[in-house]
Amino acid sequence: MSAELFRDVQAPLHERARDLLDRLTPDERIAMLHQATPAIERLGIAAFHTGCEALHGAAWLGEATVFPQPVGMAATWNTDLVRRIGEVAGTEVRAKHAADPLVSLNVWAPVVNTLRHPAWGRNEEGYSEDPHLTGHLGAAYARGLRGDHERVWKTVPTLKHFLAYSNETDRSTTSSEMSPRTLHEEELPAFREPLATHAAGAIMLSYNRVNGIPAHTQPELVAEARRWSDESIAVVSDAGAPTFVVSPQRAQPDHAHAAAALVRSGLDSFTDNDADAAPTIAHVRDALAQGLLTAADIDQAVLRLLELRLRTGEFDGEADPYGGIGADAIDAPGARELAREAVARSVVVLRNDAGVLPLNQPARIAVVGPMADLVLTDWYSGTPPYSVGIAAGLRERYPDAEVVTVTGADQVTLVAPDGGLLVASPDGREVDTSGRVADENSLWDLTDWGDGILTLRSHASGRLLTGGSWPMRADAERVGGWVVQESFRTHVHPDGTRSLLHLGSGRWVRVARDSGLLLAEARTVEEATRFGVRVVRSGQQAVAEAAAAAEVVVVAVGNDPHLSGRETEDRPHLFLPASAVDLWRAARESNARSVLAVVSSYPYVLGAGTADAETVVWSSHGGQELGHGLADVLSGDREPEGRLAQSWPADPAQAGDLFDYDTLRQQATYRHQPGRYAFAFGHGLTYTTVEYEGVDLAVPAVDAVPPTLRHPALMPADDEHVVEATVTVRNTGDRAAEELVQLYALPEPGLEIATPRRLLVAFARVRLEPGETRRVPLRFALERLAVWDESARVDGAVDDWLHAGALRVQPGAYRIAAGPSADDLPVSAPLTVAP
Repeated sequence: MSAELFRDVQAPLHERARDLLDRLTPDERIAMLHQATPAIERLGIAAFHTGCEALHGAAWLGEATVFPQPVGMAATWNTDLVRRIGEVAGTEVRAKHAADPLVSLNVWAPVVNTLRHPAWGRNEEGYSEDPHLTGHLGAAYARGLRGDHERVWKTVPTLKHFLAYSNETDRSTTSSEMSPRTLHEEELPAFREPLATHAAGAIMLSYNRVNGIPAHTQPELVAEARRWSDESIAVVSDAGAPTFVVSPQRAQPDHAHAAAALVRSGLDSFTDNDADAAPTIAHVRDALAQGLLTAADIDQAVLRLLELRLRTGEFDGEADPYGGIGADAIDAPGARELAREAVARSVVVLRNDAGVLPLNQPARIAVVGPMADLVLTDWYSGTPPYSVGIAAGLRERYPDAEVVTVTGADQVTLVAPDGGLLVASPDGREVDTSGRVADENSLWDLTDWGDGILTLRSHASGRLLTGGSWPMRADAERVGGWVVQESFRTHVHPDGTRSLLHLGSGRWVRVARDSGLLLAEARTVEEATRFGVRVVRSGQQAVAEAAAAAEVVVVAVGNDPHLSGRETEDRPHLFLPASAVDLWRAARESNARSVLAVVSSYPYVLGAGTADAETVVWSSHGGQELGHGLADVLSGDREPEGRLAQSWPADPAQAGDLFDYDTLRQQATYRHQPGRYAFAFGHGLTYTTVEYEGVDLAVPAVDAVPPTLRHPALMPADDEHVVEATVTVRNTGDRAAEELVQLYALPEPGLEIATPRRLLVAFARVRLEPGETRRVPLRFALERLAVWDESARVDGAVDDWLHAGALRVQPGAYRIAAGPSADDLPVSAPLTVAP
């Protein structure tokens, strides 16, 4: 071959990919099926690696801007902001790639699994319980990651995880039972908009089974996703999933049959055995030798992977418009400003009954609780270049005020059976029972994260006790890692002594004979050392005293994203931990001007002890600018804009069964729940009052539309049948309001097929000055009212189980209602859909 067409940036993408494919040997093609693809020196092609985590900023690559978790980004309901966050994340991934070319420009983000149940351990990774809002926000983030160049993508976003995945317990063996109706109304719409709008160029398959069959070997589902786009869609496996098809799923008899089933089902890239491609290559070769795969099957998969790489400008040389992004494009001033803006816009004021907020000019502020000045990151976070906690943010905002911080942890000493005190060296590298005098070196802060999960922080080193080393140390900066090494549970013996169970290893802590060193290696509690625990200072008492002396109290509680709910671990329950409730009561009983500030990856049920909290605000783990963003809202420097994209149940029963994906049958999520939530989907207060005065429809009646297999997005397309509404709102207070005007469709009784009780169809953000009245125009596709009808048909549809029916708008009566949340829709107008 002479000219290298694959390097010709003017040639069509598919032709460039075909030209490059034709230059590859059979062995080189097979090697490209693994995540770690070797260099091909004779063609001047560099090594390639699929996958770079960028869920809310570039992750696992050292310092990078850390934005709010996706569940927090969603609370902004601001697609422009979410897109701008994606732009910074994409730029910083490019910067990491400039420093190390093996950093992939195929990013594994966003996660567009719907947050149908708040007990899901990975709740923080998703956007909303509404599939259409999820898809809309996911498309915005992906668009930022992708960039706006018509030919070259800054990065190629990969949607996670296809399909029907939102439980961690036994996630590789459980089956998500999906009727065509649940698939088309609740699951597929979240993935469609990012693919159909060319915002994403790949999907990652999920660990679970769907209707008994591994999601990785569902050719009908993969083919459906690919039909949504006129561009090539690459499909990657989740880590280890190709092996799981054989074990534990036992869906294929051996790895050769598994490799064949995966490729024939539409998989292009195997993420298996980390960087070791040899097993995958051997399995594929074995499948070819047995006639389970053909060379054409492999070529089709490689073509899609080559198109993915071509999209990134990898072979474009100086014609790559993003090639000028250097390794120094990290932590730019604009990124810092955006991170702060994102936190502030995501903070949700849930309740403000006592009028404590916004704060005026308090002379003394107590910030209490484990989150008082702690900025926590999750498994998919980068390393923030700096961080600002809540107390630090308030201290900066109120420089003339005294800001007191109390963590609420009990200060304790641990006494070994020989009377020695547990002490740590200043660097935390040595922990033993050599202490003989009770002093600062023998003090430990014991924090209860709920359900008996504890951490211990040394006063001597200022760091956490960890079982991740032998002997144990007190040098961990934070709780973290795939297997957490910094968490413990205590067993209380009849004599009051306690033994420590190291949760990461499942071993008990003992003191080594003669040396006094701490070891996490005892197999039974009988072998564990029994410590006497002396409480030097009660955390609750310290909170109460600080609260009593303050003008206003911020009680900062929530979760550590690595504990009690994370990847591989669903939440044990939905309630705020009892330890957090105790801290709240201690503060509230000492000072009525207390704010319950929840910083968490998920909603809580506020039960006894907190249900009556007069002032409640929520933020996700907001990243490096958490403290500034919260201070901006608490002070009133920024009007509250955050609105929940996920309901907070009044009772755990409202969430339904974690393993039952049929939300209609369970009456789960805001779409189907008949009762009122504690804080509903869309809820969030302003610091003023906004009245909804009416809804006007352009026309009161419309004709039904033909059945369709298309999942309409929140923003109607040009070829859809559009319903136009105008909502009149008025600011009746004396402050400006950032209002989220929400429009819902509520079917009237009598329709043939059961429908959602309410359905978000449109929304708009508006700023209302004091006394201002605004008429807010909103539009939605009539097709958004459609439900799955097994008897409906679309001409030319694929004849399989997935398409045995169609989405149909039922003739009948509907109400188009508006308000500030799904549970508060004060105005409406009738809409008739004629047959």
